[in-house]
Amino acid sequence: MGRDQRRVVRALVDAHGQTYAEEAGIRLKDTPQPLYRLLVLAHLLSARISASIAVAAARALGEAGLRDPRRMAGADWQERVDALGRGGYRRYDERTATQLGDGAGLLTERWGGDLRRLREEADGEVPEVRRLLQEFPGVGPTGADIFLREAQLVWPEAAPYLDRKALRGAERLGLPAAPDRLVALAGRAEPAVLAAALVRAAVDKDVAEDTLDRADRPGDRSDG
Repeated sequence: MGRDQRRVVRALVDAHGQTYAEEAGIRLKDTPQPLYRLLVLAHLLSARISASIAVAAARALGEAGLRDPRRMAGADWQERVDALGRGGYRRYDERTATQLGDGAGLLTERWGGDLRRLREEADGEVPEVRRLLQEFPGVGPTGADIFLREAQLVWPEAAPYLDRKALRGAERLGLPAAPDRLVALAGRAEPAVLAAALVRAAVDKDVAEDTLDRADRPGDRSDG
């Protein structure tokens, strides 16, 4: 007998449903500073480096006061490098420090430091938002996907946003690869939370194994 897919999704979300923004200490709201910090986090997470290091680096940048584009652009390059280093983000620190400065300048000059204006320019059309996000140095398709996966919590027109990495997590867990079906299985769980949990299963086999173990344990099988 196959596993109850609803139990698998519930086990995944309950145990591993923390967004990366939350892990990085970002209280996501539809306001300029949290959205900018999310963009920085998405940039860091898109590099070939562990998510834990990217999250730590995002925290370190915040602790250094580099929480908005004007402060980021106005900071000394070495200040950005040092903050990234404190987070353990050393492999790409010099290039990333430059990109963060340039990207902050672009955001300030073109959209007044407010990503909501980028959203308005795109008329809320998610493919256009995704394209515009890739104009920031260092934010390619992967970074844009990460941003939208998390931003769907406050930009509901993006939901459900389950990119290829999230769908790889679903495949690893024996779940359907259709976003609408996954959201239906998740019930009341926020799509952003579901997406983050699926990505964690995609990148960490221990998360996937733990989820399936939890789903197989005897207990309440109701959907409530």
